[in-house]
Amino acid sequence: MQFITDLHLHSKYSRAVSQQMVLPFMAEWAAKKGLDIISASDFTHPLWLREMKTQLTESNEGLYKLKSGNQKTLFMLSTEIASIYKQGEKLRRIHSLVFMPNLETVEKFRQELIKRGANLMADGRPIVGISVHDLLEIVLNVDKKAFLIPCHVWTPHFGIYGSESGFDSLDEAFSDLSKYIYGIETGLSSDPQMNWEIKELENRSILSFSDAHSAPKMGREATVFVSRDGMFNQQLSYEDIRLAIMKKSKDWRVGYTIEFYPEEGKYHFSGHRNCKVSFGPEDIKTKGNICPVCKRRLTEGVLFRVGQLADKALTGQVLEKTNTNHIKWFVNMTKKHPPFVKLVPLIEILAESLGSTVFSEKVIAKFDSMCKNFGSEMEVLLKVPLDKIVVSDGQRVAQAIEKVRKGDMLVEPGFDGEYGKVKIWSEEKPVLQNKQSAEKQLGLEF
Repeated sequence: MQFITDLHLHSKYSRAVSQQMVLPFMAEWAAKKGLDIISASDFTHPLWLREMKTQLTESNEGLYKLKSGNQKTLFMLSTEIASIYKQGEKLRRIHSLVFMPNLETVEKFRQELIKRGANLMADGRPIVGISVHDLLEIVLNVDKKAFLIPCHVWTPHFGIYGSESGFDSLDEAFSDLSKYIYGIETGLSSDPQMNWEIKELENRSILSFSDAHSAPKMGREATVFVSRDGMFNQQLSYEDIRLAIMKKSKDWRVGYTIEFYPEEGKYHFSGHRNCKVSFGPEDIKTKGNICPVCKRRLTEGVLFRVGQLADKALTGQVLEKTNTNHIKWFVNMTKKHPPFVKLVPLIEILAESLGSTVFSEKVIAKFDSMCKNFGSEMEVLLKVPLDKIVVSDGQRVAQAIEKVRKGDMLVEPGFDGEYGKVKIWSEEKPVLQNKQSAEKQLGLEF
């Protein structure tokens, strides 16, 4: 038994988020995507919380479902908090995911933030002048089953390990409370293998979620919880998820994660977007970290930053294995971490295969058709035999999915806020090269 989860999403009340990000629409897309449990998101915002209370009812312990409709999607109460404060003569800007076991606890947590001057009406992802240490302390005092996970931990400007405003360790950030940090979220610009190189993460869960600002982006990264005994009739609860992340559950574990190609993330390489300068770690070794165009320091990328903090004894501990569905899996040789797979969203695969854009009618129609025919996007990407895809959707689409499963693609790394570019066929220009500007126009940008 397994549950595919995406526990980092945003509602229409957060900045730069699609106005379609409302609970029924999120549930509809979760079903298309093959997501069993998603974040209810942004629970500190009073208007969004009112919608949650009106539309959701508790299903499994600590997990909620829509009161109306036939959707089977479950919602978990989680939200993102932005902490901006000064510590060690440096301005810190750190984002955290906070999880709560029920709506009553959400109300208690909100009141604690309001007491400390937080303006919860301003944005679904509130900015607070509270250190991550003190924020964690509030979380733990509100409810013993509440917990906090640092999110997109390597993002230069907002990650706990970020080069611009982060820390060199969890101990430095959380001091005496670091033992209550049971896991981290990789973010789009890093994958689990990169995080396996960090010593203090050896015994912590390495999780992946989408941080989606629009429904089509949901599930681009996900964490899959698997029952230990293989039973098919078990129900998952909030506490099951919490204990699995803590690695203390007898019944559940993190089975694997589904990953974005980290090169496609906005901060994988170092560089300057306006100067059109992109440097990998080897470039920085030979050329330095000063922009040759504007002569200012480059925005350091995630790959370079990981190298700064990595334990050299932990590098290279990965095996690549291909299963019967031609899917390449990345396995940790120490067996301390679950495996992961790198995928490209189906809608992007179809756009390049059909020579169109991700927002065209024919791409969306084909996406909907495949999800309906085969059950969900996750089924198509991970399980459906290629010969069935050939019969249903043609040789080119099947070939594209096979290339994605095998990792047989070209990826141009992103840098300084610029998305990377994925090309499935090397002889063609990627249709998605102007994806970022198109998303801005539609209000769908990450």
